Amino acid sequence: MLKTTLLHPDILRIVARGGHHSTILIADGNYPAATKKGPNAELLCLQLTPGVPTVAQVLRTLLSALPIDHVNTMGIPPDDPYAQHGEPPVWAEYRSVIAGSGAKLTLDPILKWDFYKQVESPDHILTIQTADQALWANVLLSIGCRVD
Repeated sequence: MLKTTLLHPDILRIVARGGHHSTILIADGNYPAATKKGPNAELLCLQLTPGVPTVAQVLRTLLSALPIDHVNTMGIPPDDPYAQHGEPPVWAEYRSVIAGSGAKLTLDPILKWDFYKQVESPDHILTIQTADQALWANVLLSIGCRVD
């Protein structure tokens, strides 16, 4: 039996093949996961019911199992109507998850169109599509190095 909280066999298989700088997208339920992905990426759909699981739940699990160098959100373009509302509330939850993991990471937005370009990189190995209904909830993780 595995000691990690990450038990999904396909996620374990894919991340085991990844290395330093490989990226994992945890996508919300609105993300165009079938068309916005890297040429080497696999898509895993975890939607069970609306809102289950959330990006934060998947983020918590991945942070417990992998060394992560960077955590990026999809940043809101200034001309988007939602930009007037300030930062999406879900980002505060992500910061709490990151802090709870003990990782010394910051949550850094990448503007929407640049975010798509980052995801379409050959380094992108996995998209985990969630059923999260929060707006602007996508998170891109860059895998770090295991040093122990």
